[in-house]
Amino acid sequence: MAISLHWLIALLIFAGWGLGFYMHDLPLSPAKLRYYSWHKWMGVTTFILAFLRAGWLATHPAPRLPRVIPPWQTRTARITHFVLYLLMFLIPLSGWLMSSAKGVPTVYFGVLPLPDLIGKDKALGDFLVQVHKWLAFGLAALVGLHIAAAMKHHFMDRDGLMGRMVPFLKSPRL
Repeated sequence: MAISLHWLIALLIFAGWGLGFYMHDLPLSPAKLRYYSWHKWMGVTTFILAFLRAGWLATHPAPRLPRVIPPWQTRTARITHFVLYLLMFLIPLSGWLMSSAKGVPTVYFGVLPLPDLIGKDKALGDFLVQVHKWLAFGLAALVGLHIAAAMKHHFMDRDGLMGRMVPFLKSPRL
């Protein structure tokens, strides 16, 4: 379950980034509005799946890291994972708040209208655009660090750690 949620959330995050960058500078059109709806759907779904994953993790703790991993790397991994989870909640929440402040409803999959979290406020909406953007850039940096660490463990350390999230993967051997 944890592995499936990990990769599904990763896919949604990458798709959300791609769509977010693509749609941002498009001229106003029906297509742009459709892309914004899709982007919101991805965000709401990521938010829900992150809660499911956090709940799963609370009841099914991840295996301990191998003892050969230095303590500073273990601490860094814990902090990074905590911040990744935090951002998986804060980014969709900031987008929802932004939509509420801008007076644009969030309708999940075009069927389920979500309540506005705050009243319409243009200045706050403009501020939340920046918050949403910079949180997403922060997430991108942490995901880059996460991927770099996975590659280091797989190709340099050859400790089999990456195989925990990619079960069919074996640690390379020379």
